[in-house]
Amino acid sequence: MTRAPGLLAPLLGLGLGLSPPGAGAADCGSLGGAERLAFAPAAKVHWLAPRVRPLGALSPLYGTVRRFLSVVQLNPFPAELVKTLLNEPASVKVDEVVRYEAGYVVCAVIAGLYLLVVSIAGLCFCCCRCRRRCGGRVKTEHKAVAWERGTLAAFLLLTTLVLLIGVVCAFVTNQHMHEQVGPSVEAVPEILLSLRGLVSDVPQELQAVAQQFSLPQKRVLEELDGVGMSIGSTIHTQLKSTVYEALASVSSLGQALQVSVDHLQALNTTLVELRKGQQDLEPAIREHRARLLALLQEPGCRRCTEAQSRARALELGADFHQVSTVDDVLHRLKGVPEATFSSMVQEENSTFNALPLLVALQTANVVKELKKLVAQKPEGLNTLAEEFPGWEAASRWSRALKEVEQSSRPYLKEVQRYEKYRWILGCVLCSAVLLVVVCNLLGLNLGIWGLSAREDPSCSEAKGEAGARFLLIGVGFSFFFAAPLILLVFATFLVGGNVQTLVCQSWESKELYKFADTPGNLPPSMNLSHLLGLKKNISILLAYQQCREGAALWNILQLNGSYDLEKHLNISQYTAKLQQELQNLKVDMKNLDLLSPAAHRDLEALQSSGLEKIHYSGFLVQIQKPVVNTSMEKLAQELEELSQAQGSSVLGQQLQEEAQGLKNLYQEKILPQQSLVAKLNLSVRALASSAPNLQLETSGVLDKVAYLKGELPTWATSILRNESECFLTREVGYFSQYVAWVKEEVTQRIATCQPLSRALDNGRVVLCDMMANPWNAFWFCLAWCTFFLIPSIIFAVKTSKYFHPIWKRLSSTSSEETQLFHIPRVTSLKL
Repeated sequence: MTRAPGLLAPLLGLGLGLSPPGAGAADCGSLGGAERLAFAPAAKVHWLAPRVRPLGALSPLYGTVRRFLSVVQLNPFPAELVKTLLNEPASVKVDEVVRYEAGYVVCAVIAGLYLLVVSIAGLCFCCCRCRRRCGGRVKTEHKAVAWERGTLAAFLLLTTLVLLIGVVCAFVTNQHMHEQVGPSVEAVPEILLSLRGLVSDVPQELQAVAQQFSLPQKRVLEELDGVGMSIGSTIHTQLKSTVYEALASVSSLGQALQVSVDHLQALNTTLVELRKGQQDLEPAIREHRARLLALLQEPGCRRCTEAQSRARALELGADFHQVSTVDDVLHRLKGVPEATFSSMVQEENSTFNALPLLVALQTANVVKELKKLVAQKPEGLNTLAEEFPGWEAASRWSRALKEVEQSSRPYLKEVQRYEKYRWILGCVLCSAVLLVVVCNLLGLNLGIWGLSAREDPSCSEAKGEAGARFLLIGVGFSFFFAAPLILLVFATFLVGGNVQTLVCQSWESKELYKFADTPGNLPPSMNLSHLLGLKKNISILLAYQQCREGAALWNILQLNGSYDLEKHLNISQYTAKLQQELQNLKVDMKNLDLLSPAAHRDLEALQSSGLEKIHYSGFLVQIQKPVVNTSMEKLAQELEELSQAQGSSVLGQQLQEEAQGLKNLYQEKILPQQSLVAKLNLSVRALASSAPNLQLETSGVLDKVAYLKGELPTWATSILRNESECFLTREVGYFSQYVAWVKEEVTQRIATCQPLSRALDNGRVVLCDMMANPWNAFWFCLAWCTFFLIPSIIFAVKTSKYFHPIWKRLSSTSSEETQLFHIPRVTSLKL
């Protein structure tokens, strides 16, 4: 049984160095780290299209108006005045307002003087015209008449062209203003809706962030479904080499036990047969020996001396009665093997291979409790949105913005309606100025045409008279429309100028933000930090600049000190409960015996049988001896040869008969006995070589099975704890991903206030660039036309005189009657 040493080596190795597989090493290779979760962005995209300052042909005009207003208003932003106006409106002093509005007061005085002077001049002109004292004729022709007439006509034409340019610009700016009102009015609800969306979406976005906790929850619940099988597979994987090796040792030992028992039984049976054959063979050998010696010792036997020595050696060689029996060993091994080791090992293998399913069944109740625990949401997440700073303020602001947006629509419609009236009034007044321009141009054209067609300067001519009348009509229109023009100009100038200088300039230079940031400037009801429910004051200017860069409200409102995000994202208690429940996972391996009771009895019987104590050397000594000391075949052959050499036929016949008897004895007795000896030799040698090692193997297997029976549950529990920790680490990794994502989402992405800065910028563009610029340009052009009506009136009245016939008078002091009968000298007058 030469395979025994090969079986012993692994058993000795197992017996000397048994340790739990992977003991003490937190190897999570079977589970691995948490996979990357894909969270849906909770922050909504708030897009407000940026509005930019419209550039065009009117930009230089707008710049001129702004420079003019900067000259009118030389005072800086009235921080103290505005502060008093906002906090204590009743204590505002008129002299402070007048001092700040000094430039406008001067303009108001100028407008008043203009209105007064033009009105008085208009009344005087009307009275003069009624008495035919204004707009008369040139009384005397002299050399400078032509130059005076040409100069006045040139100045009137130049003034008319200036008026024409001004009225065209007024028409354009009036129309541009009218066109900008529609988009500007539409921009207001758009801005309010954007702000409302920004404010109202913050709670929704926070709730969406809290709801995303379902993503790691779902993943953990999915993995909990297979955690039992996973842990069981890991236990199986880490223990299979040890268990398979032990079962292989048991299977090999079972085969060796069966072979040894078979050889022992064969040894005993053969020994019994050899002893019985020896008892039958000994008398026959003795008889043949006696007869041969008697024949060979007869006097007449020729050449029988050598045969006599062979005949004397004819006796039994091996004596199997001298060896001890194995009945005691066989008695101890009676019924062995009781167990079928191959079936038992196969059954234990099946039991061990079913370990993953067994663990899944044993951990099912704990997994069920874990699922209930995972299905719950940490308390901090439930209040993540409700306790967020400004939660109530956001609701109030959202409602307020909604109310403002809804209530503003009727007013915006009214603005559009009144804008239509303003546009009509502007068109009427511009048309009035244009009418003056037309009258001036017609008057100049007809007057010059009439002068060129007139032969005698004193003669009346229809075209010249018509030209003079058109000029005077223009003068009349100028006086008539001057008052409403100056009133409209000053009213629009006062509103638009203050909007530009007080609001737009300070808005663009960030002085408004600095004013709002200064403590005490704004009343408590307008304090932004108070309105948002913040514990710290924030800088509006800094917030605006950060908003333009796309910062989130978390950084803008400095919520680190007023809102403990870590408290709401603290899942340590949650994970502690998970860990506590995971510690309840247990694995029961009592069904894995490795060695059945019957197999255990078989091995104990083998261990105590004394198989190794059998005197195998005694067997080998007898086996090495021949059955008979002499070779019966050679002796029979020699006797046949001697029978032929004998002189006596009777002796020869007797020797021949003895030879044949020996042959028969050899075939009938010796050969079966030799076969039994060979069989005995095989069993003895097999047992002699395997018995000592077999005892060591049996002891090793029994010790190993006993050790594994006690240690396998401990190892399985250790692996279970390690896998539980790995599983907990993996699942906590999912929740950690969620916590990190929430921190990034809340602090960097949720409620980005870029729409707020965009709304402020758009509001400034709408108010200042789209509304104030054309508004101010309109009154500037209208004021231009209004003030140029004065030179237009003067030059029109002066020029109209030269389009009438000239009254000619002599330089003498004769009476008028004499001049009536004076015959004038024929002269040629040149205009």
